[in-house]
Amino acid sequence: MPTSTAASSAKPFRPSPARPASGALPAPVIRTLPNGLTIIAEQMPIEAVNLSLWLNMGSCVESDAINGMAHFLEHMIFKGTPQIDCGEFERLIEERGAVTNAATSQDYTHYYITTAPQDFKTLAPLQIELVLNSSLADDHFDRERPVILEEIRRAQDSPRRRLFYRSMEMCFDRLPYRRPVLGPTAVVEKLTAEQMRAFHRTWYQPQNMTAVAVGNLPVEELIQVVEEGFEQAMSRRDRSADHHTDRSALVNEKLNASFTPNLQIPSTLPEKPFAEVRRTELIDTALQQARLLISWRVPGMRQLEATYPLDVVTSVLSHGRSARLTADLRERQHLVNSISTRNMRFCAQGVFYISARVNVANLAEAKAAILAHIQQLHTEPITAEELRRVQTQVTNRYIFGSEKPSDRANLYGYYQAMTGDIRHALDYPERIRQVSIDDVSQAVRTYLPLDAYGMVVLKPDEAQPDLSSIAPVPAQVPSEVS
Repeated sequence: MPTSTAASSAKPFRPSPARPASGALPAPVIRTLPNGLTIIAEQMPIEAVNLSLWLNMGSCVESDAINGMAHFLEHMIFKGTPQIDCGEFERLIEERGAVTNAATSQDYTHYYITTAPQDFKTLAPLQIELVLNSSLADDHFDRERPVILEEIRRAQDSPRRRLFYRSMEMCFDRLPYRRPVLGPTAVVEKLTAEQMRAFHRTWYQPQNMTAVAVGNLPVEELIQVVEEGFEQAMSRRDRSADHHTDRSALVNEKLNASFTPNLQIPSTLPEKPFAEVRRTELIDTALQQARLLISWRVPGMRQLEATYPLDVVTSVLSHGRSARLTADLRERQHLVNSISTRNMRFCAQGVFYISARVNVANLAEAKAAILAHIQQLHTEPITAEELRRVQTQVTNRYIFGSEKPSDRANLYGYYQAMTGDIRHALDYPERIRQVSIDDVSQAVRTYLPLDAYGMVVLKPDEAQPDLSSIAPVPAQVPSEVS
C-alpha cells in the first residue's frame, strides 16, 4: 500500500492473533464471486434483515468537469429500471414496512434496505436491480436536476457546511477531498444524462461493490438471495447492452469526445503535512457567533495503523464532559459554546481537526487555549486513567453500536469498501486497547505540530449583536450527503 511521508515514522501495531478481543464481533462469512463481487453475510437473532450495497467510489473519482455526478447518480438510481417503474420500489417498501435510503461520500456510495426476514427474498433483488440497471432516463434526469440544485443551495445556507467546505479547501491543495460532494452549481447545471449513463456503466460494476446482508436468516440463504439477485440483474444488463449495440455505437463517438477525458481519476497521493500556519478569515453575515476550525493533515485509511493513537487523542480532548477541551474551555472558562475534535479518515489522507463555536470577543483567547492543550500533549503524556477511560468508552460504544443488523452491515461494508479487509472492522477495540501512552505522545509530536496547521475562522458582521444561545451544541461537520 502507498504510504505518506508523515506516516512513515509512525510506530506499527502488531496484535497477537491468539489474544481474544473483549467485545469483538463474531467473524461473518465472506465470499468473493467470479465477477468480483464481495458478499458478507451474518445471521443475527433480531427479526430484521439489512442489505447494504457499498461501492468503493464516491466524488473522489470525478474530474472537476463532472464534480457532483456521483451524488446526482445516487438520486437517479431510485427512478426505476426497465423492469421496475419509477416509484414502484418505494411503494413496495412502504407496503411491507421496510426502509431504504442511500448516501454518497468522497470515497464511497452506499445503498441499503432493512426488511422483515420474510420479505428479504422479494425486496433484496429489487434493490440490486435498481442499483445495477437504473434507466437514467433523460426526462427523469431533467426533473431531478432542480432537486439537486436546491440541495446545493441549502448546503450553502448551512453554517456547518460552509465551515466544512472552507476547511477542506484549506486542508487540501490538490486532493479531491477539497471539493464538495454535491458539486458546484455551475457544474451540475451542465451535466448530461449521457454522461451519467457512461459514469454508471464505468463504476457500477460488481468488482467495485460489496454486498452485506445481516439479519435473522441462515447465512447461506442470505448469500444465495444476493448472489442470484446479482446474477439476474447482470444478465439483464448484458442483454440490454446487446439490444442497444447499434444505438450505443451512434453515441459512443460523442461520449468519447466529450466524456472520456472526464473519467480521468484525480490523484490520490497524500499531500505533505503543512509546512507553516495557514489562516483564512472570512466574514459570514448569516452567523451570530464565530466558527473556528484548526486542522492538521494526518494519515488516512491507507495508513490505518497510524490513526489509532489519534483516535485516542480525540477522545481525550473532547469526548464527554470530563474531556480536556470540554471541561476547560466550555465548562470552566466559558470561552466556547461548543467544541469538538475529530480524526476524519478519508481513504488517501486524513484530517485531524478541532472545531468550536465561540463569541467573537473570545476568538483569540479560545484559539490560544486550544493550542495550549495541544502544547500540553507535546510536553506531558496523557494519564493512565485517561487512556483507560478512552479504551472503555471505545469498547462500549462499539458494542452498543453493533446491536442492530444495520449497525453490523454498515460497519462491515464501510471497512471492506475503504480498506478491502473486514478484519479492521472486527478488531477496532483491540487496536485501541493496544495503544500505549507513548504511542499517543509520538503521534502528537509527529502529526500535530504547533508551528504548522490550518485555521479557518468564520466571523459574523461585527456590527451585529451576538444573540446566540450558550447551550452546548456538538460542533460536528458533515462528510457525506444523502
